Amino acid sequence: MPGKLEYPCYQMTNSPLPLRSMLFAPGNNDRHTQKALTLATDAVIFDLEDAVAMSEKPAARSAVARLLAADRPSRWPLRYVRVNGDTTEWHADDVASIVCANLDGIVLPKAEHPDKVSAVHARISDLEAKAGLNVGAIDLLPIVETGVGLANVRAIAGCCDRVRRLSFGAADFVVDMGMRWTPSEAELMPARAEIALACRIAGLDGPIDSVWARLDDPDGLSGSAERVRDLGYQGKFCIHPGQLATILTTFSPTADEVIFATAVVDAFDQAEAEGRASIVVEEQFIDYPIAARAARVLATAEMIKSREENQ
Repeated sequence: MPGKLEYPCYQMTNSPLPLRSMLFAPGNNDRHTQKALTLATDAVIFDLEDAVAMSEKPAARSAVARLLAADRPSRWPLRYVRVNGDTTEWHADDVASIVCANLDGIVLPKAEHPDKVSAVHARISDLEAKAGLNVGAIDLLPIVETGVGLANVRAIAGCCDRVRRLSFGAADFVVDMGMRWTPSEAELMPARAEIALACRIAGLDGPIDSVWARLDDPDGLSGSAERVRDLGYQGKFCIHPGQLATILTTFSPTADEVIFATAVVDAFDQAEAEGRASIVVEEQFIDYPIAARAARVLATAEMIKSREENQ
């Protein structure tokens, strides 16, 4: 459906999206990191930050560096590392030890100021150049998880080309703001909406949402994922393999959505060829915005299918 997506407001990115699920694995636990790479997740995040005790951080860094240096049998899942924050004593060594050809992205916690995010970007660029890598290839994924970060979120979103999407960290955010993290998450919706808007303004991909911390509440996870999906988020962080199926399903088009989108695209293509730009399909009014959304559904479904076939 090429005609509809030529309109700037309906443009899709060229990224191999969506990143529906990003599964954390403690960097100092070889069994967990190796297992994570065998699971049906779009990305694994080897964690050097909150999942690792302070006394274990150097050992975790070395373990993750060794894992990234090993042979990589498949592109999927993507390999990210959450480093320690840029104000910590571990940050510089974390970044320096992990930049290599097998690293797809760096997750930056507690991103608060655009100039500091840009400084991390510059540091990665220097390391890429020294390693003979394509400068800019490694993704930088800031986590907005403080009030200051949220206040500066639009500037962070536009601070450098290496930032392709933002993410939200609810656990630290509620602590920083003195909030209660309730099952309905109503208190988080303004922050989530502002992050999604910042991504759209900057022309970034849809953001990644926070983890769902209640492992005994799969219905709560499903509801949380549906809420952020409907805000424009492309996926969700994950802390347990048992959460993956729900997250992947929620952020993937359903079979019925693909069938309807196909009908819309086919009918709209024919209508436009006849000089019409408003039609009705299955009792629903269709014009350019609805047709563009249908094309996006089909493109997303095709990317997911292609990825699964090549895993």
